[in-house]
Amino acid sequence: MPSGLSAAEMARIDQLITTRRKVRRKAPLFRAGEPFHALYAIRTGVFKTCVTAEDGRDQVTGFHMAGEIVGLDGIVQDHHTCDAVALEDSEVCVLPFDRIGELSREVGALQHHLHRVMSREIVREHGVMLLLGSMRAEERVAAFLLNLVQRLQARGFSPSELVLRMTRQEIGSYLGLKLETVSRTFSRFAQEGVLEVQHRFVRIADVERLRSVLAQPGSGF
Repeated sequence: MPSGLSAAEMARIDQLITTRRKVRRKAPLFRAGEPFHALYAIRTGVFKTCVTAEDGRDQVTGFHMAGEIVGLDGIVQDHHTCDAVALEDSEVCVLPFDRIGELSREVGALQHHLHRVMSREIVREHGVMLLLGSMRAEERVAAFLLNLVQRLQARGFSPSELVLRMTRQEIGSYLGLKLETVSRTFSRFAQEGVLEVQHRFVRIADVERLRSVLAQPGSGF
């Protein structure tokens, strides 16, 4: 929520959150085609968003963690255009969209904050397009890991250690890489001393070397 609000404004925003919803691992929060009624602020856990490609495969479009909002895809057409699936047992706060509109007119800072959230989502999508359009496999994996730890660090977690809630296959789907390429890239980084990898636990042993992968000519990042 936006900072600098008065006690009365915070109380009004608290009234907006009428429901907390638990979502079990692998269960959907919403599916593509379902009517859009609310945004969901992730309280605990991690979600992936994905769409079904023409050949029936799931294409991962994003990973979302505690403190982030999912459901923005439904605003334009009044129905969701992707699936949101929990990667671990999670909990969300349900924010009814019609009440958000009413409250935004009363609390200007809330409307400004939602615009910032939407803008951040647009910037993230542009980053993914750059990732898929101009980067080699090593650069894509490096950018993905650095972005992930940066987001976790902003939430008070370690700047160098993380537990991957998503599979290598899901990472590959998101980055536009084959499973074998993702696994080979992780192994290469580990052999070079850039990463320490134990199943889903990853520690960035040399942050500067990982960043240097993106600084190479032609990385476009």
